[in-house]
Amino acid sequence: MSAPRATVMGVIADFAAYPEWATGVSSAEVVEQGADPRPLRVRFVINAGPIKDSYVLAYQWDDDAAVRWTLAEPGSMVTEMSGAYLLADDGTDTKVSYELAVGTRVPLGLLRRRAERTIIDTALRGLKTRSENVAQRRQDQHGQER
Repeated sequence: MSAPRATVMGVIADFAAYPEWATGVSSAEVVEQGADPRPLRVRFVINAGPIKDSYVLAYQWDDDAAVRWTLAEPGSMVTEMSGAYLLADDGTDTKVSYELAVGTRVPLGLLRRRAERTIIDTALRGLKTRSENVAQRRQDQHGQER
């Protein structure tokens, strides 16, 4: 991604903004704040085609290098979830690796594959677009301050 690692991680940690860029996320509410500004638990309400649900994820942050999550409170459909964003500097850009495992109460077959594509698209393309837009705005503001 054409954005610094801190910017990318800042976008990941800004859960209130998820409905603006994360396809299918209706809301993301911090339910437990950590000692630092990054939350420990977040309730998501999703409406991603065949999957409409609410669940809570628990987060573990490793500065701007990684964030991992696990399902803290299952929803009516989502019964298992774990994943991570792993960020590495790549010159002035950021290399992002994404891991995700999801389990649902109902086998969804083709619908599951469609939902998985939506999640991955949101997780990477949406994050890339949002991070690069934030980085560009910051660069433009910095240029205007000179």
